[in-house]
Formats: sequence, structure tokens, C-alpha cells
Amino acid sequence: MDIQPQLIIELALLGICTGFLAGLLGIGGGMIMVPFLTFMLSQRGVDANLTVKMAIATSMATIIFTSISSVRAHHKRGAVRWDLVKGLAPGIVLGSMIASMGVFAMLKGANLAIFFGLFVGFSATQMFLDKKPAPSRQVPGTAGLVAAGSAIGFLSGLVGAGGGFISVPFMAWCNVAIHTAVATSSALGFPIALANVAGYVISGMSVTGLPDDAIGYIWVPALVVIALCSVFTAPLGAKAAHSLPVKKLKRIFAMILYALAVYMLYKGLSS
Repeated sequence: MDIQPQLIIELALLGICTGFLAGLLGIGGGMIMVPFLTFMLSQRGVDANLTVKMAIATSMATIIFTSISSVRAHHKRGAVRWDLVKGLAPGIVLGSMIASMGVFAMLKGANLAIFFGLFVGFSATQMFLDKKPAPSRQVPGTAGLVAAGSAIGFLSGLVGAGGGFISVPFMAWCNVAIHTAVATSSALGFPIALANVAGYVISGMSVTGLPDDAIGYIWVPALVVIALCSVFTAPLGAKAAHSLPVKKLKRIFAMILYALAVYMLYKGLSS
């Protein structure tokens, strides 16, 4: 696949927007990235069964870089619960590997598109209603954390997200302060991304029909350009969050997510 200037500009714009919105609204860039990458890949003649898989895998790969940038800022403020990161990480790695090396490889791209569309629709509803779980219990023991981590890693691997959509509500439910939960979730993004990306690369090595500029399911040009741009704009979004009406913006953004969810459902159902 030729890397044309137009493609670089498109990917750069996507990286700038996803990074800024992730910082501003506290959402994972994958919800925006995956539909657009799916469209870009399909426009460049990649097989319909591979476009969604490559988009999800590439989205996850960018999280390796953005999570490092995010967690450094949170750690400086002492907001990360490293004891929870240590407790959840083993389950996260296990769940991620099962998803990325097993289920992800076996599922058809159409089924993944439908699952992603439903996930984005659910996330948009949560964002629109600004729902937060009521704290009702304490952090579970080792077995409970491993089980929770496995669920977070597994679902993240299927949708190409950093896990915040499950880990933040889970920690808030366990009486962890919301700002601490968000900071800890950013730290969890790194093991989630690393384990899933390893699985996407290994499971994609034997797949035929992937573009020449892909490593496994990872679309390398998109990873490089988006990661470079989003790392710079995410802190700007986080800074803007203090001066903009975030609650109102979340409702507007939820409507955009509904449109992206419809597109992914259409891609899945029409394949």
C-alpha cells in the first residue's frame, strides 16, 4: 500500500482529534479511531474481513504511547493506585492474550464490527446520561482483582480500547475516588495495550491478504502518525477540560458516537 501525502494528512488529523478529545473528555481514542481507520482501509482496497481487525489492532497499538504520556502526568500528582495496577495486571495480561490470540483471530470481521458498534452505542449512552456507578463495596482480594482484570483485558482486546470503560466504573463501584480511578485506569492502559498488541502481531502473522506495510494486524503507517500526533494533543485536551463545559460537550460528542456506532453496525451487517 503506497503511503501518499494525502494519507499522512488524514492520519495526522485523526491523531490530533482523537488525542485532544481523549484528553478533554476522558474517553479512549479507539471509539473514534476504529471507524475512521476501517473506512480508510476499505477505501484502499483491503479485504472487508480484515479492515475492522486491522483498525482495532492499530488503535490498540497507539495506546502504548498515549498511556505512557498520560500516566506520567497522573503519577506526578500522586493519583495512581499502583497497588491496584499490580493486582489487576496479571488478569489483564491473561484476558488480553485470550482475546487477541484466540477469539479475535477466530471471529469474522463482520461480527467484530457489530460488537464494536454495540459497544460504542452503549458507551455513548453512558456518556450522554453522565452515569456514574454508586460506590457500594471495597476493593476485592487477589482472586477478585485477577477476575476483574481478565474481563477488562478480554473486552479491551475485542474493541481496541484501553479498558477505561470498564476499569473506571469498577474502581468507582469499589469506593475508589473517581479521579484516582481515572488515573489508575491510564496506568492500566499500558499492560492492556502491550499484551493485546503482542497477540495481534502473533495471530496476524499467518494471515494472507494483509497489506505490505502491516506487521500482523497492525497498520504501521497509521500507528506512527497517529501516535506522534495524539501524544502532543492529549495534554492540550486535558488542559482545556478545566475551562470548557465538559458535561455539555460529552452530550454533543455522544451524538457523534451514535453516528459512528451506526456506521460500524452497517459495515458488520452488510458484509
